[in-house]
Amino acid sequence: MTELTCLRVVAIQAWRRLQTLLRDQRGYSTEAVVVTALLVALALLAVGIITAKVISKANSIQTG
Repeated sequence: MTELTCLRVVAIQAWRRLQTLLRDQRGYSTEAVVVTALLVALALLAVGIITAKVISKANSIQTG
């Protein structure tokens, strides 16, 4: 599974979870949903940055 595929799967799962939270009316406040969405966005950003740096470093390694 490539890094972009992993990132896509995480994004889809986060989106589905957020949609579930938005539909759930058992006491979740709008604030909790917004904070969760921001945390998911930050996590996706961190994964993207780390993935880019790892791929860049791997491509710079000379193999002979």
